[in-house]
Amino acid sequence: MEEAPSKDLKPHYHGHRDRLRDRLLERGGDSLADHEILEFLLFGAKPRGDTKPLAKALLTAFGSLSKVLTANPEALAKVPGMGKASIAALTIVPEAAARLAREEMNEAPVISGWDKLLDYCRITMAHEPVEQFRLLFLDKRNRVIADEVQQQGTIDHTPVYTREVVKRALELGAAALILVHNHPSGEPEPSPADIAMTEELRAAADKLGIAIHDHLVIGRAGHASFRAMGLL
Repeated sequence: MEEAPSKDLKPHYHGHRDRLRDRLLERGGDSLADHEILEFLLFGAKPRGDTKPLAKALLTAFGSLSKVLTANPEALAKVPGMGKASIAALTIVPEAAARLAREEMNEAPVISGWDKLLDYCRITMAHEPVEQFRLLFLDKRNRVIADEVQQQGTIDHTPVYTREVVKRALELGAAALILVHNHPSGEPEPSPADIAMTEELRAAADKLGIAIHDHLVIGRAGHASFRAMGLL
């Protein structure tokens, strides 16, 4: 029969966790490797045991920290050792990041806080597996009054209904719109269909005095702005 460990002795992983915690607080998050960030996130879900092997297994399975944190629960569950608590601990991270980015975007008119708008769009849409068409409705001071995903489509197409877009803008009393959609392929280059759809929306909105400030295409490789490209 094995002798019970002394209550004064901590399991070895406690010392490791303490060292990681102290390094984070003393030297900041930049001092942590990707697998150590995952270890931190898993600590609460796994109060006992060494989380380093699981953190490294996740990085091996998905290829990068960002891909781990944006993976869907079904994909995470396929990694041995990932239970519901661990999956929840990772899945909440992008939601928290999106809410932080949304709050920062809403603090000022989007025209003067364009970088924060782009950060928000990248966080919420760049890693989506299917196309989404998002509408940002703005008031006369260019502040966001509503942020809505109007349509969700397939891997390379989202149906957009001009009448529904204009109707919703009128319901909200919006003075302007910013259109945003993602390309799951990763490349943000607008397609001919994207250009035609944007022109149709612009023509309909103009008749009602509603401006379209921009149409952003978000991809993992970056973004494209219709305004910057001279397409609006």
